[in-house]
Amino acid sequence: MTTIGLDLAKNVFPVHGIDHEGNVRIRRSLRRSEVIDYFGKLSPCLVGIEACATAHHWAREIGRSGHTVRLMPPAYVKPYVKRNKNDMADAEAICEAVRRPNMRFVAVKTTAQQSVLMLHRCRALLVRQRTMLANAIRAHLAEFGIAMPQGIRTLLAALNAPKDEVNDLPDLVRVALTPMTASLMELGHRIKELEIEIAREHRGNETSRRLETIPGFGVMTSTAMAATVADPTAFKSGREFAAWLGLTPRESSSGGKQRLGGITKMGDGYLRTLLVVGATAVIRFAREEGSAKTAWIRKLLEKKPTKVVAVALANKMARIAWALMTRGEVYRVIPA
Repeated sequence: MTTIGLDLAKNVFPVHGIDHEGNVRIRRSLRRSEVIDYFGKLSPCLVGIEACATAHHWAREIGRSGHTVRLMPPAYVKPYVKRNKNDMADAEAICEAVRRPNMRFVAVKTTAQQSVLMLHRCRALLVRQRTMLANAIRAHLAEFGIAMPQGIRTLLAALNAPKDEVNDLPDLVRVALTPMTASLMELGHRIKELEIEIAREHRGNETSRRLETIPGFGVMTSTAMAATVADPTAFKSGREFAAWLGLTPRESSSGGKQRLGGITKMGDGYLRTLLVVGATAVIRFAREEGSAKTAWIRKLLEKKPTKVVAVALANKMARIAWALMTRGEVYRVIPA
């Protein structure tokens, strides 16, 4: 066999293998405990896998046996599924898609990169839970005519402050809100611990430190970018990298007439959110600074809404980040 399509699952893994002439050599299913031993006994060949959950783990394990493992986005494999969809048909489609010369592949992440991304995902989950608790506390107090200020810190300060209107609440209300307030404070401590670990990883990562030199890039954005983009050389240009992040317009052109819409919002939504938030901070200081290096932003603000300018600046930041990662340089301000 020269090419194998492997459809990942929880317990049963369908396998479809062909030779150099395209003849089917194997169609079978493997148990989870049989996958490593099976590929360890095969001669080195090309193995295609969809880039889904556990894909990076299996790509590393199978690659240790000498095989060339390629990960592909599931959306690019879907057109090769013939008729009805089932697990074996998916494995056949993967085997066919991985042989295409124009197929786009996903770089296999290391365990260190996945660990950093797990820190980011866990932190994002805790932040959402903290926001849910804060909104619930505000809503409950509003039922008794108490309007609490926005912001987590100001909310905690107001809850701990000795106010007459808070002290006049019924006893059952105080009993109900006490565990919610304690959980809100506990989530804040947990989020702070994760942020300390992310900052420690940032100090030990050269790529992350170089990305931090870009205006609008902080510790969170730099570490997330360095861990998400395993191989920046897989992109031909900065525009292709920005398109991968979903920061380029969606095109629907026909008949020689170009039609551009809003951004595609494809790719990693978490990374795109960090870029837009960082661009918003740059715009805020650009209005106050008034220097020549931010003239492009102020000129664009004169004719476009702030959110549109933020997305455009995020696109530019993504292109700069790609250039720094591929060239191994730091950000240099070009004189106006």
